[in-house]
Amino acid sequence: MGQRTDAWVLHVDLDQFIAAVEVLRHPELAGRPVIVGGRGDPTERAVVSTASYEAREFGVGSGMPLRIAARKAPDAVILPVDAGAYTAASARVMETLRGHPGAVVQVLGWDEAFVGVTAAFPEATARDLQREVLESTGLHCSVGIGDTLLRAKVATGFGKPQGVFRLTAANWMPVMGERPVTALWGVGSRVARRLAAHGIETVAQLAGADLDVLVGEFGPRMGPWYRLVGRGEGSRVVDDTPWVARGHSRETTYQQDLTEPAEVEAALRELVAHVLDDVAAEGRPVIGLTLKVRYVPFTTKTFSRRVRPPTSDHDEVLAHVLDLAAKRDTGRAVRLLGLRAEMPMPDEAREGHTPTRSGW
Repeated sequence: MGQRTDAWVLHVDLDQFIAAVEVLRHPELAGRPVIVGGRGDPTERAVVSTASYEAREFGVGSGMPLRIAARKAPDAVILPVDAGAYTAASARVMETLRGHPGAVVQVLGWDEAFVGVTAAFPEATARDLQREVLESTGLHCSVGIGDTLLRAKVATGFGKPQGVFRLTAANWMPVMGERPVTALWGVGSRVARRLAAHGIETVAQLAGADLDVLVGEFGPRMGPWYRLVGRGEGSRVVDDTPWVARGHSRETTYQQDLTEPAEVEAALRELVAHVLDDVAAEGRPVIGLTLKVRYVPFTTKTFSRRVRPPTSDHDEVLAHVLDLAAKRDTGRAVRLLGLRAEMPMPDEAREGHTPTRSGW
């Protein structure tokens, strides 16, 4: 009797992607702590985009202020972000994955993708993908294997770095049951605090939670969804439909605090121009705006509105943004401004629907 062949979801996640790309460009940095962020100057306001494993041993992590990272790892090499190089490297990786026989590839970002395969031995397929990516790009990756997208995504964390791990219905609870809910994809610290208020702290507790309690806390859509997440369930289909942006955003951390109204307005005008350039390339109008304001020292507020009727007109969008900015605390200095413009999806634009605005 022949070996049974099943459909599997593989989650391919490149190890320390940005730092690894930089080491490929600068081989002399191999084995050294490498930090990438901002313009590579720790005296400026910027955050860490990524850190090599060597830098992580000093406690450096993504999102950390660059100046703090430099203090934690004084011998680290700090490099500026080069988005073009990372985009090109990512494209080569995704092309390699698509070249694997029978693979269906759903890109999640620069450094990760789901790959749908049919295989009798998914671990062997995972090792093949690792080898193919390494040979074509020089980059290492870890691979999670699952019978759902969620399980494959979570499994990757157990395989890092350069490893392979399988999570299925058979071993989900033995592996995940006693772990905190924050170990789940899609459950952050805020949701965890809300769950903890109901005595739900572990994956097993979430999987067995009373549905009425979850619906009461999170609503009729998200409540049941969180229980499914706790059980590792969800979609089993890898979708290679090209990704379409629902919105575009830009934000800037200013090296000098903005204290005068004229400075804030000039900064907002520049943000609007950049965001509308991105939106124009999509050929869809703006239906929603979210303005992010980070005050000194580090308090962040957001202000949002729907845009009715939808518009692509620069002056109209700018007027909306200036109205939102008028809601800020004008007595506080500003260190960061961000703007997100929401657009209808192509099918919604054709049908005249206005979807619910997503978060920042």
